[in-house]
Formats: sequence, structure tokens, C-alpha cells
Amino acid sequence: MYSNFKIMMSLSVFLGMLGPWQIALIVAVVLLLFGGKKIPELMRGLGSGIKEFKDASKEEDEDPNKIEEKK
Repeated sequence: MYSNFKIMMSLSVFLGMLGPWQIALIVAVVLLLFGGKKIPELMRGLGSGIKEFKDASKEEDEDPNKIEEKK
């Protein structure tokens, strides 16, 4: 639990250091590199990866005997 807090705090500090011009520049570079058509595919992949990560972390919290029964 502590590591999640530490990650969130470091992320908020990093994002706090970015101004609106830096964020706009990052967005522009991403659009130039990937193009408008690839961005939705990248976001879908990112979303499914986050979903799988959450599911895996929930399974870890469950009873190990229940996990083996599901498989």
C-alpha cells in the first residue's frame, strides 16, 4: 500500500512541474509521431492493460485456493 502512495506522490510532483506549454508540446509530439488514427488504438491497448493489471492485483488479494479453482 505504501508503494502505491509513493508512486502517486512522485507522479503528482512530476505533473506539478509541467506547465501548460510543456503538456501541449508533449501532446503535439505524440500526435506527430503516431498520427490521429493510431491514438485510439493506443488508448484502447493502454486501457486493456490497466484492466488486466487491476484484475491480476485483485486475484492476488483473494484466497489462493479460490484462484486454483477458477483455473
